Amino acid sequence: MSDAWGRLAPLVYRLDPERAHGLSLFGLTSGLARLVVPPHPARPVPALGRRLWGLDFAHPLGLAAGYDKNAVAVDALFGYGFAFIEIGGVTPRPQPGNDRPRLFRLTEDRAVINRMGFNNDGLDVVAGRLAARAPHRRATGPVFANLGKNKTSEDALADYTAGLAKLGPLVDAVVVNVSSPNTPGLRDLQGRAHLSGLLGGLKAARDQGIAGKARPPILVKIAPDLDEAGLADTVDAARDAGIDGMVVANTTIARPDTLQSPHRGQTGGLSGRPLKARALALTREVFRALDGTMPIIGVGGIETADDAWDRLAAGADLLQLYSALVYEGPGLVGRIVEGLNRRIAAEGVRDVGEIVGRAA
Repeated sequence: MSDAWGRLAPLVYRLDPERAHGLSLFGLTSGLARLVVPPHPARPVPALGRRLWGLDFAHPLGLAAGYDKNAVAVDALFGYGFAFIEIGGVTPRPQPGNDRPRLFRLTEDRAVINRMGFNNDGLDVVAGRLAARAPHRRATGPVFANLGKNKTSEDALADYTAGLAKLGPLVDAVVVNVSSPNTPGLRDLQGRAHLSGLLGGLKAARDQGIAGKARPPILVKIAPDLDEAGLADTVDAARDAGIDGMVVANTTIARPDTLQSPHRGQTGGLSGRPLKARALALTREVFRALDGTMPIIGVGGIETADDAWDRLAAGADLLQLYSALVYEGPGLVGRIVEGLNRRIAAEGVRDVGEIVGRAA
């Protein structure tokens, strides 16, 4: 933990988690954050650089969806070392999300539970913000958009297609979120019949030019709670649809017996350290099932360079984190990248791609 974050964290933890989240975004957008925790933009690390979907990544580590839902702080976040940023989830119409309180720190467990419910400003507002930063788009790193459906919508394909049409020209990839546990019925879309139709329809719409000249890669984000048959169906649906990648995995509705926090009984999606083992195992399973047919982004419980190494070795091509930042602060990104670089040098690996899948 950096000295600056070490001094700030006790004050942050006195605040309600959602208020702390909002204040952190205000700090980024106002420029106050850089006065407290100095930025450290990502520098290309030759051994860690990746090129996927025609996009260049300075290193494998990005910010997961859920922090900057409304694309208010993209460029400021790049200042803290991320190689790519995923904004959202964004739904076609603005929605307030679920009732508060809906975000909980499980400090004893280094975890978070959220039941936010896709609270966001809607496609039009988010698209306007992304369009405003378009001249700077290539000066930072790839931006992904996490797409969701409105809670009251009965036509999931129409909602996701609207997201693709509106945000596709403004981002470098879209992530189809069918795995949040906080929108009723959303996870039902992971079934093979539903998912095949949804992903196939999105890919067809993209290829037919619904996003104009843009042809953003389409990825799907899956839940860690799938059983063996459900995972096989999801992987088969993604592969059959011919999409471009998978994000493994979203938050979990499971509650391990090891949880100590008094908030452990809250409903919602659990993320952070307790998700690490399941997300690692699931990455390995998906890598084996895909057999190299598409890249994987590994997310869930990554908080050290060793965690990052293990996830890459399990089959992830890129990585994302979010919950660990709550406890370690923004300096964590640089520490993980430096740790990965040292380990690569120590093990005589020339390129991080050489370790992807070696322990699957």
